[in-house]
Amino acid sequence: MSDYVRGEMDITSQESTWKGFMAAFTWSSFIIVLVLAYAIFTITMGMHWMVAMGLLGAAGIIGGLVMGMGSAWIVTVIGLCVTGVILQLIIMFAQAVL
Repeated sequence: MSDYVRGEMDITSQESTWKGFMAAFTWSSFIIVLVLAYAIFTITMGMHWMVAMGLLGAAGIIGGLVMGMGSAWIVTVIGLCVTGVILQLIIMFAQAVL
């Protein structure tokens, strides 16, 4: 017979690994959805980039609050929006120069 008894093993490290994996999966999949939605709105639908960014920024923040992703998620979405604005400004200036 073995010494194993079902339900008596300490699995705290496995649980924390699983929770970390699921958090990383949730964050990355939500970011991918937001980026793809931004591309769809601006490229295929012809929506102005600032309107699309505002809508998806709000959707990202609201979705993160609903899913309980915490304040770090809100900071991430705001940071992505600021980065997007900076990149769009660089694109606009480059088009004006060329």
